Amino acid sequence: MYSGFRSLPILYELPHPSMPNSTTMMEFLLLGYSDIWELRILHAISFSVMYLVTVIGNVLIVVITTMDKSLHTPMYFFLRNLSILDACYISVTVPNSCVNSLLNSSAISRLGCICQVFLVVFFVYVELLFLTAMARDRYVAICQPLHYPVIMTPRACAHMTLASILSGLVYSGFHTGNTFRLPFCQSNVIHQFFCDIPSLLKLSCSDTFSNEIIILASSLGIGGGCFIFIIWSYIHIFSTVLKFPCRTDRSKAFSTCIPHILVVSIFLSSGFYVYLRPPAISDTLQDIVLSVFYSIIPPLFNPIIYSLRNEQLKCAIRKIMKKIL
Repeated sequence: MYSGFRSLPILYELPHPSMPNSTTMMEFLLLGYSDIWELRILHAISFSVMYLVTVIGNVLIVVITTMDKSLHTPMYFFLRNLSILDACYISVTVPNSCVNSLLNSSAISRLGCICQVFLVVFFVYVELLFLTAMARDRYVAICQPLHYPVIMTPRACAHMTLASILSGLVYSGFHTGNTFRLPFCQSNVIHQFFCDIPSLLKLSCSDTFSNEIIILASSLGIGGGCFIFIIWSYIHIFSTVLKFPCRTDRSKAFSTCIPHILVVSIFLSSGFYVYLRPPAISDTLQDIVLSVFYSIIPPLFNPIIYSLRNEQLKCAIRKIMKKIL
């Protein structure tokens, strides 16, 4: 399915000061799809359908959790924020990929690539913190129900959201700047359908060891810390839920936790594998499949999983549909 890349002019900057004989690209080529028109159309249609389903599903959750006053709780506050984030996240990569397939063009400017890297890292970082905040919310609601109104106040939820966004801007800005300070002269072909840091590091003609160490340390520190906290929260949640005498209460508690666990598992497993795997064992097709899993599947599945497994959300959808009809 994947063939050669269309020949495009390569623009260059002045030589990098630390490497007198090297140049860096002003334009990159994203992964080229087949020259066969039908296959490019198939790719554009499939990605467009996933994009539309994702945006409509997440916007629907935002509308429902805003209109239904019974869902004005911390849990649905974070779910609403997550849905807004997911709609923006998938909009960074998928529409551009669809347009490139239709126009048979894979070129992206250096500035466009910088923006993609910044936004992808930002949305991934903030999504991880939002998922962690949702685990914290479930832990307090189930394990410390009497303290829930005191701990998870609207002010505390707003502070957690603001802290996630501001720290995400700093984190994304640092990694984007640290990546694009490197000279790219090995090739201008990015073996991915969007610009991401692991793919860009392979194109650099300078030593990327420090970049890889920083990515590894920050990913393990922040991602690993969030993962450990989520696991710790759910160990306590499940041990508490299993002690509930009423089976209905247990089912209700599990229905609010299982969707979150599924989303976290898909997001973290694929993201960790792509960003923490050594470049030496990288495989282009495998990278693309895994990138789809952490860039498209979580935003696509979030509204489906939460609406199918959450009784309160299903009731709210039925109430709104009755009003409309």
